[in-house]
Amino acid sequence: MGAQTRDKPYDAGTREFLSGVAMSLEMDGDATHRLFLPAARTGRRVPLLVMLHGCQQNAADFAAATRMNALAQSEGFAVLYPQQSTRANPLRCWNWFLPLTLRLEARAIARLIVRIGRAHAIDRERVYVAGMSAGAVMARTLAVRHAQLFAACAVHSGLMYGAAATAMQGMAAMRSGSTAAPAVTGAAAVAAMGLRPRLVPMLVMHGTADAVVASRNADQLVEQFLVMDALIHRRAAPLHPASERSVDYAGRQCRIVDYSRDGRVLLRRCLIEGLGHAWSGGDAAYEFSDAHPPSASELLWDFVSGHGRPKAGRVNLRAWWRRLRVALRD
Repeated sequence: MGAQTRDKPYDAGTREFLSGVAMSLEMDGDATHRLFLPAARTGRRVPLLVMLHGCQQNAADFAAATRMNALAQSEGFAVLYPQQSTRANPLRCWNWFLPLTLRLEARAIARLIVRIGRAHAIDRERVYVAGMSAGAVMARTLAVRHAQLFAACAVHSGLMYGAAATAMQGMAAMRSGSTAAPAVTGAAAVAAMGLRPRLVPMLVMHGTADAVVASRNADQLVEQFLVMDALIHRRAAPLHPASERSVDYAGRQCRIVDYSRDGRVLLRRCLIEGLGHAWSGGDAAYEFSDAHPPSASELLWDFVSGHGRPKAGRVNLRAWWRRLRVALRD
């Protein structure tokens, strides 16, 4: 996604972002990030959505292509856009196919989220993470390795946690799905969570015509999630599809399957007919963005905003937050 922001119809929005009312550009070591804060907050704490771009994108392009800031202003939530450094990857890809590098990058983003949470009026029980393509893998990694931070996550055109361990494996997984079994990677994901694993509710969105990241990867994301749920919630009934429906969006079908427990949707899969490797319902002036409905941004917010971190953990939330800050400083 290499479009030039200055030539796009979203320029007015970009000026707003840079005004200080909405979006600021900051440097944190090698990492750049942009932060959108909705106007007229009147001192109240707001939810935070962390949005992770894909390859050949930057934070400003991703914000413009997804139109997420307009939705954030309307709904009253903040948006954090971490930006990969070209020093870390010339195409600005998050290095999801290099496990150690991915963990370090995820840790850096987690540190950034903690810092933003301390510096601004953020509702720490309503922090969400989402991404597209390489950013989607990073979002999934954060939801596994830093699950204590997030109330829900969303994966658009992505792959499962642990899908590849080398660049060659990564390319193969993108083409036809990972050769790693979701049962194995799911167990590894739970082990990576430590002594107190917590499954972060997840939305999976994928296009049936995606020629860059095959839709088989969406299947594997769902399979892995179910494995993780079975391991974490051993005494609970297995998650099964609670509802299946096909929704027509101006002629484009979206097949939605919900997996619920106790009336709460923990996993939702949206398979969008005819969508390629692009953000659904975005600004077509940008590469990797498809203007045709449904709006992935709206679907995303509709799902994640229904989740908060479990009330059972409220007593220890501040202690968890303090321990996390200490751990990330070490």
